[in-house]
Parts: sequence; C-alpha cells; structure tokens
Amino acid sequence: MAELHRSSPAELKERLEAERRGSPFLLYRDGDGRQRIVGLTSDRPRIYIGRHPSSDVPVPWDTEVSRVHADIECISGVWTIVDDGRSRNGSFLNGERLHGRRTLHHGDVITVGRTPLTFLAPSQPEFQSTEAAVGEPGPPVSAAQRRVLVALCRPLTTGRLATPPSNAQLAQELSLSVDTVKSHLHALFERFELQDVPQHHKRAALARAALERGVVSERELL
Repeated sequence: MAELHRSSPAELKERLEAERRGSPFLLYRDGDGRQRIVGLTSDRPRIYIGRHPSSDVPVPWDTEVSRVHADIECISGVWTIVDDGRSRNGSFLNGERLHGRRTLHHGDVITVGRTPLTFLAPSQPEFQSTEAAVGEPGPPVSAAQRRVLVALCRPLTTGRLATPPSNAQLAQELSLSVDTVKSHLHALFERFELQDVPQHHKRAALARAALERGVVSERELL
C-alpha cells in the first residue's frame, strides 16, 4: 500500500469519501500516476481487470497485462480474486502467485503486470474460523505452514474424498521448492501427530484434520 503514502490532499479526500460510502473498492494509479478508485457493489458482482479499454478496470498502459487478465467476483457477500490461467504473466496476491480463486481481505494488494491494486473494505466484518468438529483444538502453525496447509486442503471443497495435491503441485502453486514443501509437510505431520499414519494416507489425513479441528476454515479455501 506504499502508493497511499504519496497521495495529494485531493486524493486523500476522494479516498475518505469512498470509505464513507461503506462499500469495498479498488485503489490504484494509472499510467500517468493518477489515483483511480473503482467501487465494488453487490449489484455488479463480477468485474474484469485487463488491458482492453472496455475492461471494468482497464490498465492499457501496462504491456505485461493480458487483454482479459483476471476477475473480481462477489460470492455470498465475500469478494474474491480469480485468475483461471487465461493471463500470460499471471496475477499475484500480496506477492504470491495466484492460481484459481482467493478471498480478498482489507488491505490486500493485487498485482497484475507491473500494476498494483489495493483492495480496501474498511467495514468488512471479521469472520471467525470454522468451529472445530472435535473437542481438541488444532495445533498452532506458522504462516508458511498455513500457506501449505490451505493449498493442501483446497481440493477438499469438492468433497472430503478428493485427492490432495502432490508436492510438485503444491510447490508450483506456492512458488516454493519441492524440498521446502516437503519440510513444511514433515513438520505438519508431527504437529498433527500423524507420524504413524501410512505414508500414502498422510496427506489426506492432514487435510481432513486441519479442517475438522478448525486450523483451516472453509472461508480460506474460497
């Protein structure tokens, strides 16, 4: 959100007015450095980011952005960013390569090409994580371990019998090395006390345990 610190008084006033309206919005700067604000409302639940001038969020000055690059979509009142692989150079959320759909939170930075766009939702309610299905709470995990865990659990949105991604698939999605993924999974197996589970069942058992014990919420998998 570094671009916010060099805002002029007029731009700050424009931003405050957008915040007072209460709806989420995207804040970014165009090719001439001028502040742009795009409001997000439920009556327009899907908008498109792209280099094409007719895009809802047009970025024609950025040659690294595809003509139709990514979508911002509201699902059940929750705003999400979607890059389904149509863009040549991909999209990033808070510096991480985006694959598929991710939930947006106040202050998140979406980067397409060389252009950062900040998602702002000052009145966005905080949702509690899914309540654990068993009495025992889940173990604490680091931020890096949580990234791996969420990616591991995401296929389970299609059913608890879905196959978790492989180490190579996790590494590609998270822009990590396979060895780093293996290290995080090894630590997670220990934290969830799954060392004695047969090797070919560990990943599925870890994903189910993370959801059942509330370590990963279903909202994080959107």
